[in-house]
Amino acid sequence: MNNQPKVCVVGSINMDLVIETAKMPQQGETVLGESFATYPGGKGANQAVAAARLGADVRLIGAVGNDPFGKTLMSRLQKEGININGVINDQLLPTGVANIILSDKDNRIIVAPGANSAIVPAVIDKHDLIIRQSHIILLQLEIPLETVLYTVKKAKQYDIPVVVNPAPFQQLPAKLLEYTTYFTPNELEAKAMSNDPLYTSIEEKMIITLGKEGVSFIENGKKQHVESFNVDVKDTTGAGDTFNGAFVTCLAKGLSIAEAVEYANAAAALSITKVGAQEGMPTKEMVEKFIQER
Repeated sequence: MNNQPKVCVVGSINMDLVIETAKMPQQGETVLGESFATYPGGKGANQAVAAARLGADVRLIGAVGNDPFGKTLMSRLQKEGININGVINDQLLPTGVANIILSDKDNRIIVAPGANSAIVPAVIDKHDLIIRQSHIILLQLEIPLETVLYTVKKAKQYDIPVVVNPAPFQQLPAKLLEYTTYFTPNELEAKAMSNDPLYTSIEEKMIITLGKEGVSFIENGKKQHVESFNVDVKDTTGAGDTFNGAFVTCLAKGLSIAEAVEYANAAAALSITKVGAQEGMPTKEMVEKFIQER
């Protein structure tokens, strides 16, 4: 019998095109890069990998193009032990890509969605069984917003908790705010969400990641804050995705919000000690050892 927490991730699959440079270019400026590499990415795929490495039984619903990037990414996901029966191979659109500039321990990212745009509500209906059999659903906003809302409504019907990582930020429909169990914005996304007239109704759903300042949230009506870990930062690209994958895995296991945040915070800290969104994502054993040593 499989006692692993069942996590369904609905989201993007991209190839990350990463350039490292000593100087972040200004508008109209050309600078010389120090290195270039390709890494598997996309918020959906990243979060799926993070959850799988931390012990979850992960099902991914997403899309890639019929091109070399798509084939490479599908192979990598399978090697991570992720069930990819929900990933479609689109014959018209290319695999999504993210252009990432790394400089002075910071990043700038531009995403071209490509096949991620093919994740429409009909795809969710096709994989209804995956949704129904999951302990928790995790989504982001690199796929069509109508699909995110449709998935959240379907999960609500089945009484399955949903975590939405509101990135890249978009104005969210009222029903999405109402039906989502938790939101995991970073500081900028949280600030944008706070302008929504309905914000007070969702404030206790907010798990806000603050980078080097840690994580803030509200539990049982009281504001809580978890400090960040002091680590040697190499690349912050996958930190948020690692946090999300770890957070939903912990919730699916039945941990409290505080316990899930503590664990996810540690996993995210480990992830930024290596270059590459997925390359730095730790295993369950690595996180447990890290927590014990601290």
